[in-house]
Amino acid sequence: MEQLIRTTSTDKDFKALVVLLDEDLAQRDGEDNVFYAQFNGIVQLKHCVVYYLYNIPVACGAFKPFDESTIEVKRMFVQLGHRGKNIASKILNELEVWAKQLNYSSSVLETGLRQPEAIALYKKNGYTIIPNYPPYKGISNSVCFKKSL
Repeated sequence: MEQLIRTTSTDKDFKALVVLLDEDLAQRDGEDNVFYAQFNGIVQLKHCVVYYLYNIPVACGAFKPFDESTIEVKRMFVQLGHRGKNIASKILNELEVWAKQLNYSSSVLETGLRQPEAIALYKKNGYTIIPNYPPYKGISNSVCFKKSL
């Protein structure tokens, strides 16, 4: 039985999943992780989604305002044993629906070249690569995407 819950960054299950995400990113990004970590705080996130499978939290995602009409997708994560099951697409879709309900018209995000599965996910879900936006401008490991909602 699956369930998607809208919550905030104060949610204990969201926080626990973000710890796992940060561990994964630290391993993948190595020395570059210090740079990225400064943009991945969760203190102010008011729009978070946790995906539960049989009441166990296995995945998450969030967004924050980027500008008046655009959100930025953040903190997307699916636990290793649950990847490849379309869970990330479900989370991304829920975040996009929520953003549309709040009258946002587009979505941007940044991921890294060391996350090929993330790049594939965003392309599969209609995101197109754009020039890197600040603070990722000039960062060779970063890939930025955009989608109209």
